[in-house]
Amino acid sequence: MEKIKNKNLFYYFLVLGFFLSVIFFLADILKLNEKITSLYFQAAITQPLVQKRNSITLLFVGDIMLDRGVELGIKKNGNSDFRFPFLKVADELQKADISFGNLEGPISDKGQKVGSIYSFRMDPKSIGGLLFAGFDILSVANNHMFDYSRVAMEDTFYRLRESGIDYVGGGFNENETYSPKIKEINGTKIAFLAFTNLGSPYWEAEENRSGMALFSKEKLENAIKDAKNKSDLIVVSFHFGDEYKTSPTLEQKEMAQFAIDSGADLVVGHHPHVVEPLEEYKRKYIAYSLGNFVFDQNFSEETMKSLMLKVIVKNGKIEKVVPIEVKINQNFQPEIVEL
Repeated sequence: MEKIKNKNLFYYFLVLGFFLSVIFFLADILKLNEKITSLYFQAAITQPLVQKRNSITLLFVGDIMLDRGVELGIKKNGNSDFRFPFLKVADELQKADISFGNLEGPISDKGQKVGSIYSFRMDPKSIGGLLFAGFDILSVANNHMFDYSRVAMEDTFYRLRESGIDYVGGGFNENETYSPKIKEINGTKIAFLAFTNLGSPYWEAEENRSGMALFSKEKLENAIKDAKNKSDLIVVSFHFGDEYKTSPTLEQKEMAQFAIDSGADLVVGHHPHVVEPLEEYKRKYIAYSLGNFVFDQNFSEETMKSLMLKVIVKNGKIEKVVPIEVKINQNFQPEIVEL
């Protein structure tokens, strides 16, 4: 009888142990499921933050002019292929998330020359070269955009828009002209603005008239304020300064510093046709002039030198600015001196 009781007790504990094991096993499964669910929602919530940690590369270059001696060189040495000027730098430009330059004149076959003897109008085929090089956005706020009248300028806007290259600093009306161009990369929104202080009031965009963004403190401040509400980072391009001067003027300094004081993170300058200094101001950066990028001014060593400015962005802020020295060769092709 005692043996039967012990045997029943043994089976009782065996069954009890089995049920307890099942309960603990199910509990572990539930905990694991909760942990997986928690990790899933955490990943979903933090995904935009993770994206912003990815490095973004912006690349800025100087003046791009594909007319006059440059075009003659393309026809003579490049089989009339407008990719020719960019063959030695396209790889670097294409690697950047955003490549930006100053378009020194209209791309059009329309209009009549109204500018000086130094007037530019680029063949519409030149857009193929810009696309090949990897340009994403171009400033059109400069003293050559009206060389062939408003007709050619507007034609430029149409052609760039059709090609998929964004432009900034000009437009068909005042609102478009002074509005930031926003580019979003890996969750970071970067705003681009462009202004010039060179030119006639007739060139300025109005409510119902095409034109360019002519600099005034009020308009720049308002444009930056607008950009701040839409972006994480603000870049301002200025076409300013004195030609062939390797140091910025007082006016350049005042304009650039005012842009930073108003909320810009980076100022990039063009027009002097030579390189001017890169400066850090209030933990932001100012490149007063990147010089010529594609140009035919082979009358001096300075006008055949240039800088590409590589800007590394992380978490919506500029982490590093790297100047890359460039030389323009005898065929008017920019070549990187060293990386």
